[in-house]
Amino acid sequence: MDAKSSPALIAGAPFAPPLVSRPDDLGVSGSVDRLEAVQQRKYPQPCGYFNDRTRECHCTPPIIQRYISKISGPLLDRIDIHIDVPAVNYKEMRSTSVPESSAQIRERVIRARETQLSRFSGLKEKLYCNAQLAPRHIRSFCDLSPDCERLLERAMAQQSLTARAHDRILKVARTIADLEPAPAIQPKHIAEAIHYRTLDRTFWA
Repeated sequence: MDAKSSPALIAGAPFAPPLVSRPDDLGVSGSVDRLEAVQQRKYPQPCGYFNDRTRECHCTPPIIQRYISKISGPLLDRIDIHIDVPAVNYKEMRSTSVPESSAQIRERVIRARETQLSRFSGLKEKLYCNAQLAPRHIRSFCDLSPDCERLLERAMAQQSLTARAHDRILKVARTIADLEPAPAIQPKHIAEAIHYRTLDRTFWA
């Protein structure tokens, strides 16, 4: 099967009326059509080539909108990160540059989690990570500079983001800063967190 561009969050999403309702729907009975239908659910439109750099998408905007609307806006709003994952081209596969290793990433994650545990150690509630922050905690631990405030306010207005999206952007920005590591949230962290609301911007803006 060819690699196709797809938003990471949609993979395997059980939001629409079920395409799989019986064991043989998974293809174990040789039903290739049903298996292809399940695979198709992983992409943001029927052909699977939306935003693909090498293949042309022939789906019209109404078709794409109708297809993606199987996922409700309120449900999507509850997902922290959704981004497009394009197919890897040949030059990228053959590149000699050395990416960050899994071991290095693991070390950064461990340090970030330790930072968060230390940050929340004085609270009465048992919090272990930024994902658990309630709105009252966000006000305390996600302090923003004037530049960050302006950037977030502009994104909220331009993309018609909800209060829930606002809180999730701040929690993700706080986590990005922890991974850097940086003591305070900076505009670049806010910008990156906003960028991770791809489907808000593309289909629900």
